[in-house]
Amino acid sequence: MATSNLKQTLGDLNKESFISLLTKIIGESKFLQNNPPELIPEEDRVIKHVLDCLLPYSTTTGGPLIVNHVTYFPGRGNLIVEYPGTQPGKILSFVGMHMDVVTANPNDWDFDPFSLSIDGDKLRGRGTTDCLGHVALVTELMKRLAETKPKLELTVVAVFIANEENSAISGVGVDALVKDGLLDKLKGGPLFWIDTADKQPCIGTGGMIPWKLQVTGKLFHSGLPHKAINALELGMEALKEIQLRFYKDFPPHPDEQVYGFATPSTMKPTQWNYPGGGINQIPGECTISGDVRLTPFYK
Repeated sequence: MATSNLKQTLGDLNKESFISLLTKIIGESKFLQNNPPELIPEEDRVIKHVLDCLLPYSTTTGGPLIVNHVTYFPGRGNLIVEYPGTQPGKILSFVGMHMDVVTANPNDWDFDPFSLSIDGDKLRGRGTTDCLGHVALVTELMKRLAETKPKLELTVVAVFIANEENSAISGVGVDALVKDGLLDKLKGGPLFWIDTADKQPCIGTGGMIPWKLQVTGKLFHSGLPHKAINALELGMEALKEIQLRFYKDFPPHPDEQVYGFATPSTMKPTQWNYPGGGINQIPGECTISGDVRLTPFYK
C-alpha cells in the first residue's frame, strides 16, 4: 500500500482515545519508578491498560494482532505486538517504548507528577515524554492498524519493554528478549527505537555506561585526622583524575554539531553513599556511582 493511501486509511490520531489511555498509564507512574532496591517498577500495571486496548483486536478474539506477553520477573512483563504483512520476511519494528520511569519527588513539582494534567497544549506528568507517552502513542497506532486492516507487505511489530531506566537488575527487559531470540526477526528490516525524551525525531544519541567506584580508607575520630584515611577525600581525588583522563580521551567531536548533539561525551558522578556515622567521624569507606554518556563517534 502506498504511503499516502496508508495515511488516509489510518487517519489522524484519535486524541480522545490517546488522552484516555495516557491518563490511565500516568496514573500508575508512582509504581513504575525504577531505583532499586527501594523502588522496583511494576510494568504489568501498564501492560494491563495496553492489553485492554489491544486484546479485542487480537487473534484470540478473531482480530489480526498477534500479542505475546513475555515475563521474566513477576509483575515485570514485556509485550510484543505484531500486525502481520503479506510478504514473509519483510518487517518494520518499533522498539524501546519502556514502561518504567525515573523517580519523582512530588515535593519538588508544581503539580502532581503521578497523574496526567493538561496545561494548554502541554501534557504534564512523570513519563509523558520518557516514555509512557510513547507507549500510549504506539498502542494507538497498533489499535488503528487492527481496526482499519490495511494490506501491508511489511509486518509491523511493536515491542514494549520493561526495565530501561536502571541496569542494577538485569534479565528483565530487552536484554532478556534478545538473549531468548525473540527479537531476531526484527533484523530483517528497519527498526525504530522509540525512546527520545523530546517531541521530535532523534537520529542519534549517546550510549549509557553505568560505573561504580568503591573507596576504602581508614575510619577514625575527626579530632585525630592524621590517624585516618578519609574515604570521601580519597574518592574525590581519584574521581578528579579519572575525569581528567576521560575528557582527554573523549573530547568534543566535530560531528556532534553536525548531528545536533546538545552535549559531547560526559562522565560524572550521580550518587554518593557511605555507611553513616557521626559528624566527628572520618569515614573509612564510600561508594561513588555515576554514568558515562558516549556519543556514537567514538569506538
